[in-house]
Amino acid sequence: MMDTFLVLTPGPYTTVQDKGRIGFQNMGIPLSGALDAFSYRIANLLVGNPEGSAALEITILGPQLAVIKEADVALTGAEMEMKLNFKPVEHWKSIHVEPGDLLSIQAVKSGCRGYLSVTGGIAIPKVMGSRSTYVGGKMGGYKGRPLRKGDVVQSGQGKLIDSPRCLPESWIPRYSGNTLVRAIPGPQDDFFEEGLSTLFGSEYMVTAKADRMGYRLQGPAIKHKAGVPKSIISEPTMPGGIQVPADNQPIILLTEQTVGGYTKIATAISTDLPRIAQTTPGDTIQFEKITLEEAHRIHEDRKKHMREIAQLLADQ
Repeated sequence: MMDTFLVLTPGPYTTVQDKGRIGFQNMGIPLSGALDAFSYRIANLLVGNPEGSAALEITILGPQLAVIKEADVALTGAEMEMKLNFKPVEHWKSIHVEPGDLLSIQAVKSGCRGYLSVTGGIAIPKVMGSRSTYVGGKMGGYKGRPLRKGDVVQSGQGKLIDSPRCLPESWIPRYSGNTLVRAIPGPQDDFFEEGLSTLFGSEYMVTAKADRMGYRLQGPAIKHKAGVPKSIISEPTMPGGIQVPADNQPIILLTEQTVGGYTKIATAISTDLPRIAQTTPGDTIQFEKITLEEAHRIHEDRKKHMREIAQLLADQ
């Protein structure tokens, strides 16, 4: 491990994340990990890292970092300008940095979260098999918390790439104020009748209560069947579950929730979770009903697309 960045300003919520802490949900330890898995994985591929290497997840406004060690870096995800020594540099492209350089990442123009990768990945001790930060449990990441001014971020051993890499323009996601999310009814869809039509036929606004645990939405009331309870015995949850609490307003669960006692009318597919992660308060979400078979096909298509991207970037 070698000192790589000195944090001059941290941004409001910059954390270390990787692919997540898998296998401990039965102990109440959530998955954590990058909310936008697509952007996170591409960031690593752009600098030649294994896809699961730890990176910085940046929310709304980025940090200002003094470079201590020579490295390749890449910024993906939300549209937020990055400057190297006060000069703009490209997004979704690897950039070579030298000791003494200054990296500064500006506020988002569209989207919500950016991902900054570095040669060798962010190097911190693993906790339960992951370097991801779980702020609620004060574990993982950089001392279990978001970055602060004066922190020194280290990176692992890695090989500098031979030439710059960039993702083709046609493959770069675009973020708008209205997001379509595909979802499968269930697991408690039998608690609803007209509520299903409401969910899949309405537009919902992302409220200010949106974080790594979940997104509370506001829109037409989703009504339960007459006579059925509005809560259930608490059971394990998974990212993408759409809960309907007593106020009839949906909540999309994300990576830092393990159990819940509200009925779940539907489940957003994993392929679309990055879309949700890139929405901000005031944006709107619409749900499209699909079948489990369609979800599997979309998932396989995404896996094929990721293999194509990995090969393309390795050949550059």
